[in-house]
Amino acid sequence: MQQARQSEVGHAAGAARVVELGAALEAALARELLRAYRQLNAVHFDQSLRTPVLRLTDHTTALGRWDRVRRSIEISRPMLLAAPWGAVLEVLKHEMAHQYAHEVLGAVDEASHGPAFRDVCRRMGIDARAAGLPEASADDDPERARLLKRIAGLLALAESPHRHEAETAAALAQRLMLKHNIAVASAPVAARDAALPRYGFRHLGEPTGRVPEAAHLLASILAEHFFVEAIWVPVYRPREGRHGSVLEICGREENLEMASYVHAFLSGTAERLWREHKRVEAVRGDRDRRTYLAGVMEGFRERLRSEGKKAREQGLVWLGDADLKGFYRQRHPHVRHVRVGGYGGSEARSHGREAGRHIVLRRGVGQGASAGGHGGPRALPPKRG
Repeated sequence: MQQARQSEVGHAAGAARVVELGAALEAALARELLRAYRQLNAVHFDQSLRTPVLRLTDHTTALGRWDRVRRSIEISRPMLLAAPWGAVLEVLKHEMAHQYAHEVLGAVDEASHGPAFRDVCRRMGIDARAAGLPEASADDDPERARLLKRIAGLLALAESPHRHEAETAAALAQRLMLKHNIAVASAPVAARDAALPRYGFRHLGEPTGRVPEAAHLLASILAEHFFVEAIWVPVYRPREGRHGSVLEICGREENLEMASYVHAFLSGTAERLWREHKRVEAVRGDRDRRTYLAGVMEGFRERLRSEGKKAREQGLVWLGDADLKGFYRQRHPHVRHVRVGGYGGSEARSHGREAGRHIVLRRGVGQGASAGGHGGPRALPPKRG
């Protein structure tokens, strides 16, 4: 009885928090959803959809629903408050695809997820499942699972206290990924098509207002060396009523897993190096923290470029993935590239760059989820719960 009472109290407290956020948050969410709907209609549906009624519901099992009789799109209020904004947009796009199939294509006699709907999702790069942000497990594909297991073994060897052994193991892990991607990209189209789902995406880290230079540099590292496309996408933070940005990566599932791992590993390692630098140099305060972190990313990128040059000299040349670029353009038809300049030289930046040159990519020991940016890096291969 006491346990049941505690559950009731907890539920009531949660409900009170929702009520406390109240009318102002509800109105802000409604405006933001309408703005997102209009933007998605322009970008993905060529303004062909008539704006429906957008309703917030208290459903916890159905994230969204298109009601063609009432001409309404329902979005789960609990999801809005708990899930990343990227997940909300995927659900909204999913329901808009239902609307498009019904009102534009006239597919009113098909099942809800019938051929017309699936074709819309395929052509527009929309996840037909829309259970939030897609996270396909590498365990669904034995070959991917074996690849990540081999990489995990090499990264474990990279924990060797002997620097030469550690560097060799880490380089072999990166070379294994390079060979794998070259083999996949050069395979016949029919063989590549058999490996579905071929591409996906993830959002990394927490939404932020102003993106620091180190984060931009880390994104460029992932795009240049880990076989993914990277882009900063706008998000809305419902509990704060503020806008921000989050890093999205697109790629094959094995590359998404590896890039997510590297993102968490480098983010945590850079912060650890900054703490060590402060201790050794007796630095007080964090005035130079961002500059130091940017230097770390620069140094690690220099290291990767040097190793990439060695691979090219040995005939391992990565020519890119045209199909991935097509998927990326489906998701982001109107991409605007912005060059981000550095902040010049400084002593802190130089220290960070030197530290970054000596980073060895190795297996993480934290418990954080690689795809969500929470906690530290974890060991590969992943395990989904």
